[in-house]
Amino acid sequence: MRLTRSSLRRTALTAAAVGLVVGSVLVPNLAQASPLTASGMSVDALTAVLGSHTAGAYYDASGKLVVTVTDASAAKTVEAAGATAKHVTRSAAQLDRIQSNLYSTARIPGTAWSVDPATNQVLVSVDSSVTGANLQAVENAVKAQGAGARIEHVSGVFTTRIAGGDAIYMGQYVCSLGFNVRSSSGTNYFLTAGHCGNIASTFYSNSSHTTVLGSRSGSSFPGNDYAIIRYTNTTITKTGGVDLYSGTQDITSAANPTVGQSVRRSGRTTHVHSGTVTGLNATVNYAEGTVTGMIRTNVCAEGGDSGGPLFAGTTALGLTSGGSGNCSSGGTTFFQPVVEALNAYGVNVF
Repeated sequence: MRLTRSSLRRTALTAAAVGLVVGSVLVPNLAQASPLTASGMSVDALTAVLGSHTAGAYYDASGKLVVTVTDASAAKTVEAAGATAKHVTRSAAQLDRIQSNLYSTARIPGTAWSVDPATNQVLVSVDSSVTGANLQAVENAVKAQGAGARIEHVSGVFTTRIAGGDAIYMGQYVCSLGFNVRSSSGTNYFLTAGHCGNIASTFYSNSSHTTVLGSRSGSSFPGNDYAIIRYTNTTITKTGGVDLYSGTQDITSAANPTVGQSVRRSGRTTHVHSGTVTGLNATVNYAEGTVTGMIRTNVCAEGGDSGGPLFAGTTALGLTSGGSGNCSSGGTTFFQPVVEALNAYGVNVF
């Protein structure tokens, strides 16, 4: 998303600033499970059991969990868990190879791709900046994958977007706070986007830069898109909710999402918007570099929303990274999975 003047890969957190709730704040909670099947088994656990015999899972239009399978034995396992089995022709390994081929042949700024489990294909998105020889190269790369990939054109341009749940300020720019987190020793931090973390070492709660929140402890972008900021201001109260701009949403755990899952996003610029997860393990080729392992959604976002929280109910899912479009006409937005960020920095939501 775009940087706004003063105004990766899988996990995130939120914090509060003086006088306001920032993004989301969580309580230490190691229960970072994915959504559950009808039998109570998590989707992640079920797909792990199936291993190479599944190519992904998703929720259909009626809200039913569908798990793709490549053989009858896997179908029985899925049905025993209370989910619907759908037989597909391409395995996860085959779809991974297609993505690897695209990484080698079509890594052009303005493109993105992720697995669409419903169609058992890799969906390649191309924004309006990709034209001429670059567009031809992408089309040729997709065509070379046969029926295993398809292309779509999206409006706007894929850009990183700085801003979020509640505003955090650094240098000449503003982002959003994702979630508050804490280490095992009790040190308080918050997570935000890595492209925000790269900008400065000190973060503030106000545009005049008079109230310090904390200092950067780590940042990863491109490749991933997460950063962690250590609180140095001990007077700030770290609350446990995402700012809904009409109240708060308590957050009690973190998880990886499932395609088709209903989600919400909070951000400084556009406040709260909802939608669904449309892809996982997405690769996005920004002008600043490539990020992988992202969550793809149809939730809109705009400049200044970066770093803000993606969540479902009380569960933290991701950090706003970037995308195309806006909240007037809609668009595609990508999120850094929060669980990956939590694991990278050894912290927990609280």
